[in-house]
Amino acid sequence: MTRKAALLALLLLATPAGAATIDDAQTAYDAGDFATALADVKPLAEAGDVKAMTLLGLMYRKGEGMAADTDAAISWLTRAADQNDARAELALAMIWLDQKDARYDYSKGEALLRKAADAGLADAQFNMGLLASGAFDNPTDFANAAAWFKKAADQGHAAAQYNLGVLYLEGQGVDKDPVKAAALIGAAADKGNPDAMMDYGVLVFRGEGVQQNEKIGAQWLILAAKRGNPIAQNRAARLYLFGKGVDADPVEAMKWNILASKSGRSDVELDSMLAKLTDAQKQEAQARADAFKPVAVK
Repeated sequence: MTRKAALLALLLLATPAGAATIDDAQTAYDAGDFATALADVKPLAEAGDVKAMTLLGLMYRKGEGMAADTDAAISWLTRAADQNDARAELALAMIWLDQKDARYDYSKGEALLRKAADAGLADAQFNMGLLASGAFDNPTDFANAAAWFKKAADQGHAAAQYNLGVLYLEGQGVDKDPVKAAALIGAAADKGNPDAMMDYGVLVFRGEGVQQNEKIGAQWLILAAKRGNPIAQNRAARLYLFGKGVDADPVEAMKWNILASKSGRSDVELDSMLAKLTDAQKQEAQARADAFKPVAVK
């Protein structure tokens, strides 16, 4: 090939000046600007960009920037998965594993999920751990679940850290080890996992696997309560009523009890004790509960 012909070939392959890239599409998507993301990603996917195919498939699946269309999602995700894109394999696996969908196909879903997990994708490894934990009525294999959760936890996956911590706490699939459990659950709590925040708060409050500190334990429980965890809200109500780790505040206790009860975590004993509050206190507690907005979980 002559130098002139080679240069012409490179020019034909080059991205036109000003054309959007997959990074542009992903940035728009992450910002919630789905219209721009769709406009950017569709021509890239049609031109054969594997990452664009995956993003477009996800958008069709979730109905972001267009009406949800699972068939279109499957089409785009399959094209990307056929080129070994792990994110596409995971997304496609979760479609086949959706028991509410008539397309449900456990064997197909598990095979794709395992492929993505073997490729090192932490979300896929976490979901393999869930499968081994008995999801979809599978026989439980906690040792296998722990192995998968560890792979994801080693990559900093918060939910995997929490689940692995619970296994260490209960001695399922691994030797019982409250110190390892507290370390893992604490790491997940630091990342904002509400369930981990609650459990870590309990561990710190009681001094299980970690130095006991009622004040710090209470703080973790309240953080979980603020993120909408109903069990943590119940615990927060008790902390404020009895002044454990926090200054006693019966109005704040009633607020958390109202919120916990609303989420299905009723407490007859608390109801009976808080019934003794004055009408003014009850009105203030209700006003605080009505104004409550849970902290968004990232």
